[in-house]
Amino acid sequence: MNTTPKDPLHGMTLETIVNALVEHFGWTELGQRIEIKCFRIDPSVSSSLKFLRKTPWARAKVEGLYLFMRREQARAARV
Repeated sequence: MNTTPKDPLHGMTLETIVNALVEHFGWTELGQRIEIKCFRIDPSVSSSLKFLRKTPWARAKVEGLYLFMRREQARAARV
């Protein structure tokens, strides 16, 4: 029996996701891809986490971008 969850974000914290996106894209590009103030004006992980935890639509965009980034990384690794 396979006990691996189907949700690719299972067990991942929002902080881990934000840190991975910042490491990969940087704040400037992240602010261009997802246009929210906490990524564009004086960005920090803590201010981003506060906003994203209160704003479901923004969190969904961040999680979607993270999944896109992971798929692109997996494709690049196969080549």
